[in-house]
Amino acid sequence: MKKILIVDDEADIRQLLKDALELEGYETITAENGMEVFAALGSLPDLILLDINLPDMDGYQVCRAI
Repeated sequence: MKKILIVDDEADIRQLLKDALELEGYETITAENGMEVFAALGSLPDLILLDINLPDMDGYQVCRAI
């Protein structure tokens, strides 16, 4: 099963994406800020849906760090 990491600081958006993707058969992991992304990378997601406007570091910084 493919695993998708959803990164967004808005809980409603995270939940909407999580519900939709799980209905399609994907496993999902969520993170609400940049620092949580690095902890979630240990689960080896196949895809990351990354919001640009995060509270602690923007999505571009997270992407460059990955």
